Amino acid sequence: MYDDGAPGEIFITMAKEGSTISGLMDAFATAVSFNLQYGVPLKFLVDKFTHVRFEPTGWTGNPQIPYAKSITDYIFRWLGGKFLGPEYLVSEAGETPNLRPTEPDPQQQLQFSPVVADAPLCAECGSIMTRNGSCYKCGNCGGTSGCS
Repeated sequence: MYDDGAPGEIFITMAKEGSTISGLMDAFATAVSFNLQYGVPLKFLVDKFTHVRFEPTGWTGNPQIPYAKSITDYIFRWLGGKFLGPEYLVSEAGETPNLRPTEPDPQQQLQFSPVVADAPLCAECGSIMTRNGSCYKCGNCGGTSGCS
């Protein structure tokens, strides 16, 4: 960190050293660090990389960011929350995390919006799909996410 408390370099440690994902994340952290060192504002990076959706997604174990849509979503929401303000911890659907959990497992009590904000795009026409049982269906062309 710089003397003013702003980040100047980040390090990302993944589970298995030498794996492809570990190598990619190390290279990504180096690229982000160069951005920070050459004056790219952290806010710009956080706004660009939060809420990016790709696998793996899931529960994080961090009560401030209980669910992440990708590794980069988690990293940049964490950076935003730590260095820019708690509003960056808010999910895309607008839920504010419980910053002071009083229950043993606050993740089990989360209430999510009934609208799926991160539904997949239709492979046929590119429209946003809607949940149809355990699958997704396109309201535009009728395509499905692989369910019959």
